[in-house]
Amino acid sequence: MTDTIPVIDLTPLREGGEAGREAVAAQIGEACRGIGFFYLSGHGVPAKLRADVFAMAQTFFESPDELKMKSAYSADTGNRGYVPMKGESLDPTRAPDLKEGYNIGLDLAPDDPEIVNKAPLRALNLWPELPGFKEVMLAYYDAMWALGRTLHTAFAIELGLPVDYFDDKLERPLATLRLLHYPESPADIEEGQLGAGEHTDYGCVTLLATDDAGGLEVRTRNGDWLAAPVIPDTFVCNIGDCLMRWTNDLYVSTPHRVVNPSGRERYSVPFFLDPDPDAIVECLPGCSSADNPAKYPPIRGDEYLLSRLNPTYEKSGLIGAAS
Repeated sequence: MTDTIPVIDLTPLREGGEAGREAVAAQIGEACRGIGFFYLSGHGVPAKLRADVFAMAQTFFESPDELKMKSAYSADTGNRGYVPMKGESLDPTRAPDLKEGYNIGLDLAPDDPEIVNKAPLRALNLWPELPGFKEVMLAYYDAMWALGRTLHTAFAIELGLPVDYFDDKLERPLATLRLLHYPESPADIEEGQLGAGEHTDYGCVTLLATDDAGGLEVRTRNGDWLAAPVIPDTFVCNIGDCLMRWTNDLYVSTPHRVVNPSGRERYSVPFFLDPDPDAIVECLPGCSSADNPAKYPPIRGDEYLLSRLNPTYEKSGLIGAAS
């Protein structure tokens, strides 16, 4: 088992025939069963769209607090809106994370039944008063959603499932686009405080775009921390706890953290793809046997995500924010 993060070209999966798809799926499966992280090149997401997202993120985070707090995350915002500096603790045993964030979910109409009925984790997005912000973010959200669905075809192929197995489980996903800003390390930093504490991600897969500041570290199977290098025009992808549970722990959700070794600001844009709220997360066909029985009981997608989100915000007083 290697302790390096592979770079996988997605082009044959997106454009090639059956042999190309199977070859890419095999590479992805090896990474998912090993270190749990991989880089994606050949993803097809336009460079300009990515650049526009980072530019808009910087504009938002440099805006006055008055503007940012108009879209503040609260117990009623359905995992959407602005999370202030030190507003979450991904590692609850340590000081709050040195970052601020902004969450965007699936954009539903005010008369959508899930909005009208106040379904858990469903709410209207909170848009700041910045020209073009909403349009850029929704275009990027859709691009990431499409890329995530494509990636799930590789998971299906590698696991011996029908290629469209996950399609009806990602039609209205509990997916979250996050804009993150990590400041320069302050002089009054608390002992052990990080940009993002050690954690695993909650959903199926994370698609991460970063600037060139670095700082992401991945914990290998032997417990060492591996710095993830910045590779231009790629996404850093990792398996989340939900897909690990779905595969009965065949795929690995690997702990990771963010430090700030460069002594400068850092921006990143992760897209967390969680399944539809009514998708049943249970051991997938072929992922259990007499010697390896199913480890987890079935659970709805929304119930699982709620169980993971609330502890993250407990220290900041936003407990219940996901409900």
